[in-house]
Amino acid sequence: MAHQHGHHHGHHHHHEHDSSGKLRAVFFINLIFAILELIGGLLTNSMAILSDALHDLGDSMAIGLSWIFERISRKKRDKNFSYGYKRFSLISATISGLILFAGSVIIIIEAIPRFWNPEPVQTFGMLIFSVLGILVNGAAAWKMWGGKTANEKVVRWHLLEDVLGWVAVLIGSIVIHFTDWYFIDPLLSIGIAVFILFGVYRTLSETITIFLQAVPDDLSVKAIHDQLMTIDHVSDVHDIHVWTMDGQYNVLSCHLVVEDDASAQVVAAVKREARKVAASFGINHQTFEVETRDDVCEYEDC
Repeated sequence: MAHQHGHHHGHHHHHEHDSSGKLRAVFFINLIFAILELIGGLLTNSMAILSDALHDLGDSMAIGLSWIFERISRKKRDKNFSYGYKRFSLISATISGLILFAGSVIIIIEAIPRFWNPEPVQTFGMLIFSVLGILVNGAAAWKMWGGKTANEKVVRWHLLEDVLGWVAVLIGSIVIHFTDWYFIDPLLSIGIAVFILFGVYRTLSETITIFLQAVPDDLSVKAIHDQLMTIDHVSDVHDIHVWTMDGQYNVLSCHLVVEDDASAQVVAAVKREARKVAASFGINHQTFEVETRDDVCEYEDC
């Protein structure tokens, strides 16, 4: 019978600008530091720093992608994308996650042979760069903290991996300096890589469930149904669909059944209350179809 749309814009747009700005800053911080690492790795003849520099360049690529796609995701809807471009931020989250996954696997593959055949490392150079690495990547990770989008979460894992990597290099350089136990370096690398793989797995699985239009974790179809059923004049609620565009922007569509003789004023009041219910659950975009008992719902799952 009738369709109604509700929108809540302001805060979300502000957050998107904020998110894009954070990603831009973190991208440049990471890229500049990766170039410094390459120079430092060559000067100190440290394979550990050189390999981390390559890893940081990979991170910079991933963060750059995130920044670009986050900007695209702010575009309004058009004839091609009726919901807008929000999902584009998920593409970079997926690519970044896969880069991080591949990087961690490569670190493990490289580190295992070194565990049995440890190579000497220049501990002083390692120590200086590890302190710099902790400060630079720590500042970048702190800047990304609290971000809710899939993009921000993946980038946060990139930066957390770097911070932990440098903490390991710092501890390793001190221990190796006093003991010459060179096997500690690859051992720490393996530990950190495994830890990061768990984080990437969790973030990628979240991104995939968004692509598959799963109900967001913090929403319950039953709770929304039960709340809609409390509205005056509503005798049934069915065909509820709840999904999220990007992990933040939530969408709801459903059918509300009212009495056969319901007036236009009653229908309007029902829709008004339904919008309030949707808003209370953090739904950003809702579509309600109001029908009577006589209306035949043509969808199988009604």
